Parts: sequence; structure tokens; C-alpha cells
Amino acid sequence: MRMSLAQRVLLTWLFTLLFLIMLVLKLDEKAPWNWFLIFIPVWIFDTILLVMLIVKMAGRCKSGFDPRNGSQNMKKKVWYLVAMLLKLAFCLALCAKLQRFTTMKLAYVFIPLWALLIGGMVELGYNIFYVRRD
Repeated sequence: MRMSLAQRVLLTWLFTLLFLIMLVLKLDEKAPWNWFLIFIPVWIFDTILLVMLIVKMAGRCKSGFDPRNGSQNMKKKVWYLVAMLLKLAFCLALCAKLQRFTTMKLAYVFIPLWALLIGGMVELGYNIFYVRRD
């Protein structure tokens, strides 16, 4: 099953809206929920993206797959996987800090996010300056 662009955009907006509503309720102290519950829309959305990415990566293993331009495509998918795991690590550390499960310094909580942003900048620079244009 392949999702159209409109379905992906709608799904993104839906989960973002749900997360923002739950976040506002928590910050206004109208919902005494655990921070991990507030992030449920983020967890669900990331799980959907992760499953789709793994299915695409596993598609390379089937017989009859054309490997042309495959190594570059696979590198990009591995970067997406690493980026998703960094985002997940940041969200988990942030929830643990907000819920006071850990005494970790806030600077350490943001290390996965900083790594993700630096990696994104490197990828952007690579795509702008080093990718051959035909």
C-alpha cells in the first residue's frame, strides 16, 4: 500500500494537531497526564514512518530488484533511519527530564537533537554543493 502525497500531508497535520492540543492542555494544567502520554501522537507518527522506511529498505532484498543507483539511495535511507532514531532519543530524554525520571542536565537531553540538526545541515550542504546535476 502506497500513500499519496495528500494522505501523507493529512496524516502529518492530524498528528501534529493532536500533539499540540495535548501539549496545550498539559501546559495549561487542564490535563494532569504523564509527559510520555502527551507525546503519544509523536510516537505513533514516528512508528508509522519507521515501518514505512524499513519496508522500503527491505524491498532491496527481494529478487528482481534493480541495484542501479542503489548505494546512494541506501545511504540516504540509512541517514533517514539514523535521523529518526536521534529524534526518538531526544523525545525520550525530554519526556524523562520533564517527568523528573532523571536528573540529567538539560544540555545532555539536547545532544541527540543537536546531532540531528548538524547531520541535516551536512546533508543539505552535500545536496547543494556536491550532487552532480545532469
